[in-house]
Amino acid sequence: MASLYGTEWMKEELLKRVGDISQICGVKVHRLVEGPADGVLAIDLWTGGGLTFTVLASRGLDISTAHFRGVPLSWKSPTFEVHPAFYEPEGFGWLRGFYGGLLTTCGLSHYGVPVDDEEGSYGLHGRASYTPAYQVSWSGDWQGDEYFLTVEGKIRETAVFAPVLELHRRYQAFMGQNRIVVTDRVRNIGFQRSPLMLLYHLNLGFPLVDEGSELLSPSLKVVPRDEVAAPGLGEHSRFSAPISGYREQVFFHRLAADRQGTTCVGVVNRSLFHGDGLGFYARWNVKELPHFVEWKMMGEGTYVVGLEPCTTPYLNRALAKASGSLDYLNPGEERTFRLELGVLSSRAEIEQFRQFVAELALSAESSERST
Repeated sequence: MASLYGTEWMKEELLKRVGDISQICGVKVHRLVEGPADGVLAIDLWTGGGLTFTVLASRGLDISTAHFRGVPLSWKSPTFEVHPAFYEPEGFGWLRGFYGGLLTTCGLSHYGVPVDDEEGSYGLHGRASYTPAYQVSWSGDWQGDEYFLTVEGKIRETAVFAPVLELHRRYQAFMGQNRIVVTDRVRNIGFQRSPLMLLYHLNLGFPLVDEGSELLSPSLKVVPRDEVAAPGLGEHSRFSAPISGYREQVFFHRLAADRQGTTCVGVVNRSLFHGDGLGFYARWNVKELPHFVEWKMMGEGTYVVGLEPCTTPYLNRALAKASGSLDYLNPGEERTFRLELGVLSSRAEIEQFRQFVAELALSAESSERST
């Protein structure tokens, strides 16, 4: 059954009340026009539960805008959405088209700071987010009395004489629900071994991020990236009003997980909706994405919190390689990554999530003491 507007609905009874199910839950495909976004293929999805979001097929099948009941969840940068033809791969040119959005993919063979090694030169955060997808499809389907939306496609990272990595991405969203399931399968379809670096850059903004907002995470250890972040370690999970001249602070977290490897993080603002609150969470498996980075940026305009599950603890391919933490895919090998992204829409849901996070951390700490 589908839960809509406080009522449980059977498929037959629901269809009697609409001419087409897209009145409630659906997918719409369109192209953006004007400016640097001209020509970008975009796919809008709405669930009927209050969650709406836009997938940009021309930009690595990443998620641009996302709203819950009209309230923005993600931060948007001043660059707007930018067509991939404007990509500047050298150095920090990636930032000229970093529009923010709910999900930006960093990888596939590199993320982090620009670096040169024996295999080539790599700009900030890699090419994935600027790579147009192919074999893109979208649909809405019934499974019994449940209706769900699917968007999927592929991107490929390669060059002549280079390894060939292919990412197959699938989004699923469900009628009446406020969560998105992301399933990524990265496969080496070439004949050379290839490095694999993948980071999910989840960019949360106002009003979810505001003075008094809080990061909820089952963190067992938190390490500042550098001397800029070090003074903010004690307040890494608390967010302030925008600060003039603020410099970004980055923290590396070691997260607790349950016996199956599931972990989660979230950002909550308990003051929204007259104290009922609003939150956003990400859930994944540490066997797939063992590391987590927090990007805290409280600047004016650039006012954003980044939640970043990733494959290596280094935002530097050279350091990852030197430390032995860089993953590789052999020819024909593949790796699957799954995330659930969702909304915490009430005080009760926020409290339930907070308790789950606390229990994860407590269980892990007890287990470590016993060993």
